[in-house]
Amino acid sequence: MRIAVDGMGGDNAPQEIVAGAVLAARELDCKIVLVGDQSLLRSELEKHPGVPKSITVHHAGSFIRMDESATLSVRKKKDNSMSVCADLAREGVVDAIVTAGHTGAAVVASTLKLRLLEGIERPGIGILLPTLLTPTLLIDVGANIDPKPVHLYQYALMGDVYFRYILRKNRPSVGILNIGEEETKGTDYIKEAHRLLNKSRLHFVGNVEGRDIFNGKVDIVVCDGFVGNVVLKVSESIAGVIGKLLKAQLKRNPITMLGALLAKPAFDALRKEIDYSEYGGAPLLGVDGNCIISHGSSDARAIKNAIRVACQFVKYEINQHILEAVKTSQDMES
Repeated sequence: MRIAVDGMGGDNAPQEIVAGAVLAARELDCKIVLVGDQSLLRSELEKHPGVPKSITVHHAGSFIRMDESATLSVRKKKDNSMSVCADLAREGVVDAIVTAGHTGAAVVASTLKLRLLEGIERPGIGILLPTLLTPTLLIDVGANIDPKPVHLYQYALMGDVYFRYILRKNRPSVGILNIGEEETKGTDYIKEAHRLLNKSRLHFVGNVEGRDIFNGKVDIVVCDGFVGNVVLKVSESIAGVIGKLLKAQLKRNPITMLGALLAKPAFDALRKEIDYSEYGGAPLLGVDGNCIISHGSSDARAIKNAIRVACQFVKYEINQHILEAVKTSQDMES
């Protein structure tokens, strides 16, 4: 299995990207192609003793900064590291790509270079969120901020495939994120998406509210990319604030400090449970290729796990199963 990793993407590139690639090469059965400024990447690799031979470097002349326009940058900087990764995937040199860089640029580059799967109208980014039960897949979290009802339906279809083959759960439940559970709630396009899902073969449970995302009520939550991205950023912020507040309270006096010391194993387990780096990255579902988008602030462990997710995506042939699901849905409609 061959994975192209954008060595220049992310807040901590190239140091943490290279370190994560080295970890993955040591733990996973795959070949890794680091894409970016070859002098910088090779310099970083030299900091790691005994770098596995399964890591190679492919030069890219530029990269896209987080504050740049996604579409303009992809078109003007044709040799940017993200586009080069997508080129390698399109040419069959690699089986999947991983980037922690500009999310919008990753969507644009992947869509332009790899195109969409037959029958899919818009790609969607799906991310796993921790809950009281099994993780919930939230889709879309940023690829498409102005979807049509059919796009939400296809997000649910792709999410169903991903959940069944990656999380190994048959017939996962699907809900549409709305301001209330009643069918009459929401905008016109939400109501139309509700109608499409209600007559589908999916295990559709209806509308769900924001509070349902983290209580495990539903396996897959469908929404537009604008709302999904807000949900994601607010969730990350709340988790960070709660952690800091709890830490401050536990340091108030010797008794609470002793209690914190005794409860450290529980706190460590909780931190691991809600740590985004454990989930690795979010799949860009719907493109005719395998693309995993990592958090911009990913560290080495997050990059390693993103490469692991990319390997799973390829191993379980997610795109082929999505194509089959789309065809089945089309046959039912005709």
